[in-house]
Amino acid sequence: MLNSLSGRFLILTIAFVMLAEVLIFVPSVARFRQDYLRERLERAQIASLVLLADDMISPKLEKELLANAGVYNVALRRDEASELILSSPIPHMVDRTIDLRAQTPLTLMRDALRRLLTGENEIIRVIGRPVRMGGRQIEVTMQTAPLRRAMLDYGLNILLLSAVISAITALLLFLAVRRLMVRPIRSVVGYMQAYAEAPEDARRIIAPGAGVRELREAEEALHDLQTELTGALRQKERLAQLGGAVARISHDLRNILTTAQLFADRMEASQDPGVQRAAPKLVNSISRAVNLCESTLAFGKAEEPAPSLTRVALAEVAEEVFDSERLSAGEAAISYGVDIPAGMVLRADPEQLYRILSNLVRNARQAIGAAGGEGEVVISASEDAREWVIRVADTGPGLPQKAREALFQPFAGTTRRGGSGLGLAIAAELVRGHGGRLELESTGESGTVFAIHLPKGLEGA
Repeated sequence: MLNSLSGRFLILTIAFVMLAEVLIFVPSVARFRQDYLRERLERAQIASLVLLADDMISPKLEKELLANAGVYNVALRRDEASELILSSPIPHMVDRTIDLRAQTPLTLMRDALRRLLTGENEIIRVIGRPVRMGGRQIEVTMQTAPLRRAMLDYGLNILLLSAVISAITALLLFLAVRRLMVRPIRSVVGYMQAYAEAPEDARRIIAPGAGVRELREAEEALHDLQTELTGALRQKERLAQLGGAVARISHDLRNILTTAQLFADRMEASQDPGVQRAAPKLVNSISRAVNLCESTLAFGKAEEPAPSLTRVALAEVAEEVFDSERLSAGEAAISYGVDIPAGMVLRADPEQLYRILSNLVRNARQAIGAAGGEGEVVISASEDAREWVIRVADTGPGLPQKAREALFQPFAGTTRRGGSGLGLAIAAELVRGHGGRLELESTGESGTVFAIHLPKGLEGA
């Protein structure tokens, strides 16, 4: 109950209503205290009028008048001088004087709280203005115990009334929230759960129908998301079927091309000048076709395992990659450089990190070789508190705009003749498996720089 939206809303409603009542309580008690004192002044003025009408009253009547007014003494100023109209003995000296003519709202609230918190019975002098032009000033002397009892009774009634109002208000709001918000939200949750059981079933897509604008917008957003997801799942299924068909075709085509390659190799031994001229081109074309089929098969069935993270010396991996590329490049005029801080160790899968760097370095070497000139490939690295950054830079001709637009897409991010475009796609997938990202940092006539960002995580210090 308390963990539900409606239950928490009920608690918050009660709390806020009670807070509002407390904010009302203090001014209300202050106003009650002020009215109580004014009432005592009015009663004292009425009692003094009896004496003014008849100068000779008995002590017994005077005592009754003072008791009825709830005061000890009454002093009335009608002209310039004050006159003690009614008097009786007081228990002790006056403790405080309260002038109702000069009190501000803040003063009234402060004095009211003080009176509620002070249990001691005090003697106070209260000064005010007579009603109905009965004089210029009237003052009385009274005790505070009856005032405090009256204030406590009034405050208790206010609190009880506040509690009842809070309970009724909270109940009404609780029922309203359940009807207007909780039920529609539960309905949306029900649609989501039903859709999760069979996302390919278009009948389970939510139909927006909420009357509340915000819930309606949420339902419409969910409807659009479910529609797009259902379409994407159907397309994924079709692509998976197509991929299987392509894999089977590539497998059969590879076998056919392998046979054709064997015959082409035999044709190279022919003494016919025309065959000798055509044979190398035929062999190169068949080799590219075989490589494309093999790359397609490898990418289609590749299910990269989760990286096995361990501490890896980056400089050693970089040197291994360069050693392999030197053997592949042969006599090409390409130099390799390592600019990695001594002793830098990062957390990665050694085999997958090698494949990432190998793909990037191979692409850089082939780009420089395609340009027909000399060049250099450099692996550098840096780190901060959040991540390691590995950069692979080359001095090649840079990437054309067409290659940048589909850089990490399989079979689309290459401009090299015979290339499959899988190297960057595989490298990017392996980097994502480490929780990082592979991005093109810069490219142009002076060369290209790819940056690998690997997060350190909780253990990266």
